[in-house]
Amino acid sequence: MTTPPPGRLAHWLKAEWLLLLFGAVAAVLALADPQPATRYRHWLQLPTLAGLMGLMIAIQGICDSGLVQRAAAVLVARAGSLRGLGLLLVASAAVVSMVLTNDVSLFLLVPLTVAIGAVSSLPVLPMVVLEALAVNAGSALSPIGNPQNLLLWQSAHLPFFAFVRGMLPAAAVMLLLLAVLTFVWLPKGRTTLDPGALADRRVDPLLASVSLAALVSMVVLMEHGLALEGALGLLIPFGLLARDSLRRVDWALLATFAAIFLGLGHVAALGVVDRALDPFDFHRPLTIFLAGALASQLISNVPATVLLLDRSSDPIALAVAANVGGFGLVIGSLANLIALRLAKQPHGLRLFHRVSIPFFLVCAPLGYLAWRWLG
Repeated sequence: MTTPPPGRLAHWLKAEWLLLLFGAVAAVLALADPQPATRYRHWLQLPTLAGLMGLMIAIQGICDSGLVQRAAAVLVARAGSLRGLGLLLVASAAVVSMVLTNDVSLFLLVPLTVAIGAVSSLPVLPMVVLEALAVNAGSALSPIGNPQNLLLWQSAHLPFFAFVRGMLPAAAVMLLLLAVLTFVWLPKGRTTLDPGALADRRVDPLLASVSLAALVSMVVLMEHGLALEGALGLLIPFGLLARDSLRRVDWALLATFAAIFLGLGHVAALGVVDRALDPFDFHRPLTIFLAGALASQLISNVPATVLLLDRSSDPIALAVAANVGGFGLVIGSLANLIALRLAKQPHGLRLFHRVSIPFFLVCAPLGYLAWRWLG
């Protein structure tokens, strides 16, 4: 086994710091607090990892086919202004996330946004940050929009539209603030298109067809609890038709999520964490909200929901808290990490926090008040 050149290794260590951090956390906790293998399998969330793997393979194939680039050029050619294009992308991200979940929405829209930026004057990184906020805001309204909502909806046995009604005031605040931020942040002016963008975008019809079919099949199989079977099944056609696409899949991102799931799952299960919550009265809505929103900043909103599920007396209160908690620090929602990783833009983490933390500080109190007064 050859050792990577020092410069290349240093670059890899810098790029994959999140994988190394949570890998170290998972390893230290496994040594300090060993658990049965069944608990590690539970924390690893294999169905979620398999779903991510299948989506990453399908989207990589779609990008390699040239379909995304062609669609980007056509969209820019028909767009009027930068703000209009930005609002369209943000609205699309929010709406799609209500039906296809926040992660799937980003796998669709972030590559499209990067492709649009390559043929036009659209600022890619601000747009991707807005889309990360948009899928968190849009998915908040739907019981199937994100994992924490799905968990709370099923555990509380609420009717679908009762959940939607309960979340509507807070989600409306999130979406309104996002629309204002998009309009204010994006520059004025019309979109400009590279003159050769349409002519130079050739599409591989076979790879495009296989990849689109793979994407649809993964979404359907994930809905029916067959994500692992679907992801493994994609290895055959892509191994035969598109080995280069398989090689270009961001496997390090998948490993990062595995490390995050193991590390944060173990942290949330520690006895010291459980005992720290004992003094608080979780029958009070404000306590539930503050605990959920702040815990999301430390361990992400899905583990925070699992941690507080049995303590909360109001599933909608916890849902509002966990969804608001998706803003703020990047770890608040795994969708944030997906967006930044897919975009591969320099200084993405810095710009995300410059926008997302103030957005959280404004959205949290307004979202809570809207839910309390109008919910």
